[in-house]
Amino acid sequence: MSAWLPSAPCSARACVDATASATAVPRAVLRILAVLTVTVAGLVLLPVVGRLPVPPRERIIRAWSRTVVRAAGVRVRITGAAPPDGGLLMVANHISWLDIPLLAAVRPGRMLAKTEIRQWPVAGALTARSGALFIDRDRLRALPDTVARIAEGLRAGSAVVVFPEGSTWCGRAQGYFRRAVFQAALDAGVSVQPVRLHYRLDGGPASTAPAFVGSDSLLTSLRRVVSARRLVAEVRVMPVLAPHSCTDRRGLALAAERAVGLPSGPHADLPAHR
Repeated sequence: MSAWLPSAPCSARACVDATASATAVPRAVLRILAVLTVTVAGLVLLPVVGRLPVPPRERIIRAWSRTVVRAAGVRVRITGAAPPDGGLLMVANHISWLDIPLLAAVRPGRMLAKTEIRQWPVAGALTARSGALFIDRDRLRALPDTVARIAEGLRAGSAVVVFPEGSTWCGRAQGYFRRAVFQAALDAGVSVQPVRLHYRLDGGPASTAPAFVGSDSLLTSLRRVVSARRLVAEVRVMPVLAPHSCTDRRGLALAAERAVGLPSGPHADLPAHR
């Protein structure tokens, strides 16, 4: 752990609900095949969809993103809406790889992603082709350039999606927002869109089954999700924080934390995530 490579105390062994059972195997296999089919279809069709005008393109991406989550057997419930156009810094708490398509279902945008995601099978290629901004978390000196590239994307009218906690958490425990990325919103003069992500059992308590934490591999996390029953992803789109509603990035990070219900804490200059 370091200021540039934060680490949550959560681990799959200590924090994550088990879902495996013999009766879940056929359902899990079918769901994995469905997720792979939808993801590969998105990769193949992305060049075609990318040539469409913005409104229909974003409608297709939102529908596709919800379909990925539904294919994994997770119901999606979204409340609220983000501004449909213009530069926007979308920030959210971070629990799972499912967070990525869920936020794209709110408003498609450029994801701030660690370079390691390029190596993920299928999803890595899809992330790269979607216009993601990749960061090398081993290079602390890259932080100013990362903030500048985010601000450039915001000025160009893009939504940029960031998980400022710096790492995934199990959902019961939570981190706090690092403030560096909020400087990009101030520099570009755009609003910040806080989004609260929460996973629970339908009609029941919170569930940590979707969490992607610690030494989890993507395959292990995927297998746990598709083996679960009655999972619901709740996405609460909070009111936007207007440009310069706070005088500095620390105040903006604190305001975004309060909006999504995170505990306030120290604020390191760090936009990295799991």
